[in-house]
Formats: sequence, structure tokens, C-alpha cells
Amino acid sequence: MDLGQLIAEFGFQTVALVGLGYFIYYVWKFVTDRLDPKLEEMHIALIRVIDQTRMLDQDLIRLQQKVNVVLEYRKKEADYAKKK
Repeated sequence: MDLGQLIAEFGFQTVALVGLGYFIYYVWKFVTDRLDPKLEEMHIALIRVIDQTRMLDQDLIRLQQKVNVVLEYRKKEADYAKKK
């Protein structure tokens, strides 16, 4: 059967509804079969990146504290050397 015969036999509205139903089914299958697994992978990757960023931020804070301590010691050493 071709499209013209289907429209003549069942009417345009019925044929259009069946076509729309198939389109909705196709989109739903595509989303559930292909997109959902990829979204889950991306979610896991995003969590991993967020955790790494937090660890890097903590490392930077610790490094800044160490640099501040070293600068303070150098300043105290320079002050001590000037007093002598």
C-alpha cells in the first residue's frame, strides 16, 4: 500500500496520528537507548572533575599557607640580620 491508498481508506487524521505515534516511539527509543547511557557517563565524569577540582583547591590552599610561612621566616631572618 502506498500513502495515497492509506489516506483514502483510513483518512488523513488517522494516518497522521499513526505517523506521529511512530515518530514519538522512535524519539523515545533513541533517547532511552542512546542518550541516557551517555548522560550517565557524563554525570560520572562531572562528579570526578568536581572532586578533582576540590582536591586541587585544597592543595592550593595548603601551598599558599606554606609559602606564607616561608615568607614570614625570611622576613624574620632579614630583621634578625639587620639587628646584628
